[in-house]
Amino acid sequence: MALLQDILYKVSLRSVQGNMQVNVNDLQIDSRKISEGSAFIAIKGVHVDGHQYIETAIEKGATAIICEQFPLNLKEGITYVQVENSGVAAGNMSHNFYGQPSEKLVLVGVTGTNGKTTIATLLYKLFTALGYKTGLLSTVQNQIGGEVLPSTHTTPDAISVNALLKRMVDAGCTHAFMEVSSHAIDQHRISGLEFAGGIFSNITHDHLDYHKTFAEYLRVKKSFFDGLPTNAFAVSNQDDKNGAVMLQNTNAQKYFYSLRTLADFKGKILENGLLGLVMIIDEQEVHFRLIGEFNAYNLLAVYGAAICLHEDKHEVLRCLSVLTGAEGRFDYIVSPKERIIGIVDYAHTPDALVNVLTTIQKLRKGHEQIITVVGCGGDRDTAKRPVMGQEACDYSDKVIFTSDNPRSEDPNEIIKQMEAGLNTAAKRKFISIVDRKEAIKTALSLAKPEDIILIAGKGHEKYQEINGVKHHFDDKEVLQEMFELFGK
Repeated sequence: MALLQDILYKVSLRSVQGNMQVNVNDLQIDSRKISEGSAFIAIKGVHVDGHQYIETAIEKGATAIICEQFPLNLKEGITYVQVENSGVAAGNMSHNFYGQPSEKLVLVGVTGTNGKTTIATLLYKLFTALGYKTGLLSTVQNQIGGEVLPSTHTTPDAISVNALLKRMVDAGCTHAFMEVSSHAIDQHRISGLEFAGGIFSNITHDHLDYHKTFAEYLRVKKSFFDGLPTNAFAVSNQDDKNGAVMLQNTNAQKYFYSLRTLADFKGKILENGLLGLVMIIDEQEVHFRLIGEFNAYNLLAVYGAAICLHEDKHEVLRCLSVLTGAEGRFDYIVSPKERIIGIVDYAHTPDALVNVLTTIQKLRKGHEQIITVVGCGGDRDTAKRPVMGQEACDYSDKVIFTSDNPRSEDPNEIIKQMEAGLNTAAKRKFISIVDRKEAIKTALSLAKPEDIILIAGKGHEKYQEINGVKHHFDDKEVLQEMFELFGK
């Protein structure tokens, strides 16, 4: 419980009607969750405008309404607060309501198109290994020390973020690492948070269904760094053509990592195979369990952030050398008899798919087939579908187009859009099987000893979303089942 007046600290107010000394029991942005003494924040979302539910919120017991426009009829005994931006207000109010938790630990945000989950997870694992009690907010899962909490969004809403951070503070966490999505930045879900540092991985074609243009997507990502304070650090990928642009206007202390040019945190790959990476980082040779050039970049980003947080270089590299990555990110199992390698990866963008497939190309000895099972999500960026279809064929020997999370779309239509991008050579390599389990089964039936099967798009997800219903589906589980079924 807190006074409304106190939790409005730093919120840009336009007008107030009613008592600012009213007690607030909780904050809600969903009118269905309102109870007696709630403050309801009416946010104009992508699909729903919270202003339409102000009356419902009051009927359920809300005593304060925070909105951008007052309703026509103001009810007696209710405090109405008009703000410039309800999303920004929700961030600041949540931060105040939960006791400004981000200021009581070291909070680091990770943004970029690919690599966010792996970087955040590695930082969580690294700082845990270094002896700290650490928190994690990621696509795969949230963690408070050793406690695992389910995750529903890459970055949760502002109220949930601050509630989680408060739980971390109360549990004794000294550090927290979180993925920061472009949606979360644009929707002000991180407003009010105090970041000790920010990390940029890379930026490629993604989420254009939401941002409409790449320029806008870039601007939103960049705004995260623009908002960092002077006492924070900003670590960026110098080898990404927009890596320097990201830090152009930041007030934070700037650092860069690179595999290709001189940088604050310089790395070089000596070996890249199925047993892991051997790299030189700041003149020290280290063997890592992670695989692929993209993970070399992830490791450099993590190393750079740890050094910015004043950790010992040698201890950081020692701990990093034994860590594994995030679930569903180049996650592989090998069949017991025929040594077929099955790789499950979250790659759901053209760039991520190419990264994984080029890594596989480099790892194979030459005689193995690469068989790729891939689909595209429904109700998402349609422009990438033909591109991903062609790229899957460019880098594979055989390709099976299948259903991903079709959501409200017909999976057959999604697959047709993937097929539309194929050139003549690609058309000879693919087949389409809508049922994802059958597609994985077919891939196994086509595989010969030591072949490599990539199942792309869903990674850590344990479900398939069809018409608003999430059905249990785990790519890795199905892959293991098929290994046993075929006795391979």
